Amino acid sequence: MFTGIILGKGTIFEKRPSGGGMLFGLAADFDLPEPEEGESIAVNGVCLTAREMHGRRFLVDVSPESLSRTNLGRLTTGSAVNLERALRLSDRLGGHLVSGHVDATTGVLEKKPLGDFVLFTFAVPQGLGRYIIEKGSIAIDGISLTVNHVDAKTFSVSIIPHTLLVTTLGAIKAGDSVNIEVDPIGKYVEKLLAAKDAEGVQTSRINPAFLAEHGFLK
Repeated sequence: MFTGIILGKGTIFEKRPSGGGMLFGLAADFDLPEPEEGESIAVNGVCLTAREMHGRRFLVDVSPESLSRTNLGRLTTGSAVNLERALRLSDRLGGHLVSGHVDATTGVLEKKPLGDFVLFTFAVPQGLGRYIIEKGSIAIDGISLTVNHVDAKTFSVSIIPHTLLVTTLGAIKAGDSVNIEVDPIGKYVEKLLAAKDAEGVQTSRINPAFLAEHGFLK
């Protein structure tokens, strides 16, 4: 589990086929104290297992599933990525809960400077629009961000100067592809609301009336 608060960037120094997937060699631009062989590290928001950790360098194996659902397969040697180590229970939850399981990729439609800030507009990935809400949280390439505006086809986020500096968002441009992970809470609620037994009878006590009664719906 992650928070979407990026520790820094990494550079791909090696990329090669391995076991039907790919092997990446990554070099972080920050120290990795107390490295643990096999620990989880989010790479552009994708939860991967780090091995052969030496100093700031480590290897990760990227499965065919991750290659098909994320933008990692499009990256090349020299590409920059966002890095975050797994959340500890004692850590501050500065962003939101991010699983590292990417839902889809989407394209950058517009990158518009607003003083020192930048407003990004993205296409809403097919099937995910109902999970993206105004002022809600979303992870883009592993970065916890707040949705400024959303409609049926697009959503936008405003990026502060610090985030532009320490993540890859400062370098991406219109037409680039990014990884999207929606806030998982909405998906859990949706499944609970839809839960039925073999005879089609609602099995969960959680329903729209319950949510309205307890102030979650108006």
